[in-house]
Amino acid sequence: MLDPNLLRTQTADVAAGLARRGFVLGVEALQSLDQQRKTLQVDLESLRNERNILSKAIGVARRDGRDTQTEQARAAEVAVAVSERESELSVVLTQWEDWVRGIPNLPQADVPDGADESGNVCLRSWGEIPNFDFSVKDHVDVGAELGILDFAAGAKLAGARFVVLRGAGARLERALAQFMLDLHTQEHGYEEIAPPYLANPQSLLGTGQLPKFEEDLFALRNDDFYLIPTAEVPLTNLLRDEIITDLPQKYCAYTPCFRREAGSAGRDTRGMIRQHQFDKVEIVQIVRPEESAAALEELTAHAEKVLQLLELPYRVMLLCAGDMGFSAAKTYDLEVWLPSQNCYREISSCSNTESFQARRLQLRYRDSDGKPQLVHTLNGSALAVGRTLVALLENHQQADGRIYVPLALRPYLRGEEFLEVRGE
Repeated sequence: MLDPNLLRTQTADVAAGLARRGFVLGVEALQSLDQQRKTLQVDLESLRNERNILSKAIGVARRDGRDTQTEQARAAEVAVAVSERESELSVVLTQWEDWVRGIPNLPQADVPDGADESGNVCLRSWGEIPNFDFSVKDHVDVGAELGILDFAAGAKLAGARFVVLRGAGARLERALAQFMLDLHTQEHGYEEIAPPYLANPQSLLGTGQLPKFEEDLFALRNDDFYLIPTAEVPLTNLLRDEIITDLPQKYCAYTPCFRREAGSAGRDTRGMIRQHQFDKVEIVQIVRPEESAAALEELTAHAEKVLQLLELPYRVMLLCAGDMGFSAAKTYDLEVWLPSQNCYREISSCSNTESFQARRLQLRYRDSDGKPQLVHTLNGSALAVGRTLVALLENHQQADGRIYVPLALRPYLRGEEFLEVRGE
């Protein structure tokens, strides 16, 4: 969340920055709450001082053998008043905390203005868009012909927006995940983590999914847990409430991710583009503030490397202020080319959240003076496995129905140059 001192002392600047995101800061309500806090804290301090003075006066009077009835009566009144003020202050502080938790992060100065994806800026592209001399199929038809994607079975077992991968399809998904993990751990320096797939509310609060986006989460009916929407949640929470002595920390994890997609009714209903359950390899970095700008470039390059080795054309988009996620201060999206849609589609989002998550997590390090300071946290998809599978099936399809396997992936698929197995 944002620095409360920044909200109090630079309210106009914060409001202007948030307006770039399309968020209207309720300045009057915020200032009213803060004034209530100040008034209650002044009253409470005065009452506590009076309580201390009375306590000392009563002690002296008793030692001198004097009557303390008047002082004791006032002390009782003060004790009640202190308790009342503490309760009132607790309510106001909770209201303030809830208010601040609902405010998104401030965009960095170099984030372009814009209300939605139309304001995003293409920074670069990589690879040649394939030119097919046959009628291009989408991944649904390719998968059906190969017998590797079974949407009917997914709907039978769970419902809409689920899929069963069969045979070579299941093997391909596993191969992609293993390839990504090996790349990030062996070449990019990340520590592999196998986290729980359930998260408690405190973890989701720490990374910003709660309380604002609870409707997008799958909650367990009888227990206080949620299915994770991304491995960003457990990875970033690993060091919650700690003072880190060794920075940077770099983690990666391969997990299923679960999202209700509450705000996406009717969107991408065909195929695997938008599923309630999907697999993803996530990378997270925890760094010193002065290193986070360079860390975002590095982390994004690590995600790009996956696409390059898989020979998939893509572009890098700098998101505008109005299209960024709640916790992000700056975001690069990687968009892979999908021939069936004749356009680029998001396959990775790489973000610097600066100290926004760290303040919620109380995740700190000690500066050169030994004082605890908030770290900066960064996260990125590297990559969404399902969408990578989709892109591979579509971009590498052959006229005879086979799927070309990029050289980097072949060691994970028995050395095969093409996928052509039906069933298995």
